[in-house]
Amino acid sequence: MKNVNYLSVAEEVMQQVKSKGAFLIAKSKDDEKINVMTIGWASIGYLWSKPIMTVLVRKSRFTHRIIEKASSFTVSIPTGDLKKALSFCGIKSGRDFDKFKECKLSVVPAQKVDTPIINISGFHYECKIVYKSKMNPDFLCKEYKEDVYADNDYHTFYFGEIVACYETIG
Repeated sequence: MKNVNYLSVAEEVMQQVKSKGAFLIAKSKDDEKINVMTIGWASIGYLWSKPIMTVLVRKSRFTHRIIEKASSFTVSIPTGDLKKALSFCGIKSGRDFDKFKECKLSVVPAQKVDTPIINISGFHYECKIVYKSKMNPDFLCKEYKEDVYADNDYHTFYFGEIVACYETIG
């Protein structure tokens, strides 16, 4: 494991999120339930004088129920070929499948948050949830409402202070 500056790999990470996806892991504080889903949207920046990663989860997703009861989330960005696992975790629901078992994924403890990371070669962001906000469609441009949210299944935004960023190999 090698600690890295979150910004030094941000361009590479965002390209991966955009083109292939990344794993978002959430762990409920109530019942310790853990779920993984594939994300294709995220943002890395600097807010409130802190490094922040923002992820979006639709209310209809199983992960939404879990992340709503979480104090943190992690994002694992594979550097190897995990196309099948990313696809499965993006299409199938944790309500119906044990995605870890189906995709032969395992978790290991994170360094600084309660939510684990996926045990893969790649970059890992550990994020402490500092703010969340449900989308208000009244403030969204008409084009996005019609193109992205035709089904009215809006996202909740989760802002996570990046408390650790590192790369694992093998």
